[in-house]
Amino acid sequence: MHVLDKPGMSMEAVTRGRNRPMDIHDAIGKTSMVRLRKVVPPGCADVLVKLEWENPTGSMKDRMALAVISQAEEDGRLRPGDTVVEYTGGSTGASLALVCAARGYRLRIVTSDAFAREKRDQMAALGAELTLVPSEGGLTTKKLILDMIEAARELSREPHTFWTDQLRNHDSIAGYHALGEEIWSQTEGKVDAFVHCVGTGASSRGVATALKRHRPGIRLIAVEPAESSVLLGGQPGPHKIEGVGVGYVPPLWDPGLADGVEAVATADAKEMTRSLAREEALFAGTSSGANVVAAIRVAERLGPGATVVTLLCDSGLKYLNTDVFRSG
Repeated sequence: MHVLDKPGMSMEAVTRGRNRPMDIHDAIGKTSMVRLRKVVPPGCADVLVKLEWENPTGSMKDRMALAVISQAEEDGRLRPGDTVVEYTGGSTGASLALVCAARGYRLRIVTSDAFAREKRDQMAALGAELTLVPSEGGLTTKKLILDMIEAARELSREPHTFWTDQLRNHDSIAGYHALGEEIWSQTEGKVDAFVHCVGTGASSRGVATALKRHRPGIRLIAVEPAESSVLLGGQPGPHKIEGVGVGYVPPLWDPGLADGVEAVATADAKEMTRSLAREEALFAGTSSGANVVAAIRVAERLGPGATVVTLLCDSGLKYLNTDVFRSG
């Protein structure tokens, strides 16, 4: 397998582009994969993680941002001089800000105080204009998501505006096909299950589609907050796993691709996020912690000899001032 035994850039990532100047878009994708060594109990399948913080903004969302902007340009929905609008907790917004800055588009983002300040600062630093929607005690709720969507809808009615509308934009799914191909290549086809949180549903769907084309028996296990376990038929509720669990079944979710759903409590996701940093030297965000909690459950069921792959979705640098890492 093309798996690194310790974190770091893959040799391919280091060497690509040496023969020509790189565009910022060339830096998206082809992220490293590492094996978890300490947080996985004995007697489990191998658990491998993709280091998606190696993307330029520190998030896997760079993949979908490039896909949706490129497709909108290609089919004429987005033209020079237009404005891009989106609602986001931050990672999608930073990724869109990166692509829009590189291609010269104005970007207006609807976000909230429920999400990490670092994410809002990163979006603004890349040129995004922010509209803040107040939350209920800093929690992600169904009402907050719907309020953000409506605020973005109002902005989208202005002339020469393209609304990426991430929860309904099918172009974002194709942005993750390459991620699935990377996983297949790096594991040399030896992957038994892919485990990942559901936000919009696009990344799970895109990766699973690519993997199942190679081998239909690969299992997709979705992950959602236990406090808002709607995919398992539960009621929506407030939680603090940023970027996932919108409080209802997202329109892009395809239940036909999923082989199971794991509900992970916010407290467990946070604790695993801290353990990944202290024990594995992997500095990631809370949804990454949830992914690993669920991946270990799957690995325990599959047992030795199997391989489970999940994602470290973004960098812990986006959460330094949250209660995940803040001390005192």
